[in-house]
Amino acid sequence: MSALLQLATTFGMLSVLAVGGGTAVLPEMQTILAQRFDIDHTAFVHIYSLGQLAPGPNMMMVLVFGFQIAGLLGAGVVLLSFFIPSSILCLAVGRLWNKIGERPWRRSVQSALEPIAIGLMCSGVYAVAKAALVGPLTIGLAIVVFGLLLRTRINPVYLILGAGASGALIMHLTGIR
Repeated sequence: MSALLQLATTFGMLSVLAVGGGTAVLPEMQTILAQRFDIDHTAFVHIYSLGQLAPGPNMMMVLVFGFQIAGLLGAGVVLLSFFIPSSILCLAVGRLWNKIGERPWRRSVQSALEPIAIGLMCSGVYAVAKAALVGPLTIGLAIVVFGLLLRTRINPVYLILGAGASGALIMHLTGIR
């Protein structure tokens, strides 16, 4: 199977499975990219981190995977296959949802989907954390950033940049890798 067709089927499937947002499919995306396309966990975390910092939707980071695997055409294929299926599905379900109105079972369905979406997002966070927290330095920085997120109103982008700069400085000064 060609790389472009493999990219289209992989990211098309991930698009449809992204219940609760793109974070929900991160563990599966990480596994598939490692198995089929030889993108290791470190590269995955780096690209994911860039996606969090870049302006716009954070899941635009999938284009970088497509570009790494098959160049500019790969990025285009990933763009279309990751965003079009879920957009069509959301449009169709949204229209149906509005037609249903305020029927009693509508709230039941919504209540049943909420913990599923939350669980999938938590598994995404776990997958990224498992790959990113590789030693005492990264664990310490993560704890500090988490504490600051909970206790202050500092923009998370500044915390991410600060943690990255601090980690780079500490690694440079101590030689820790």
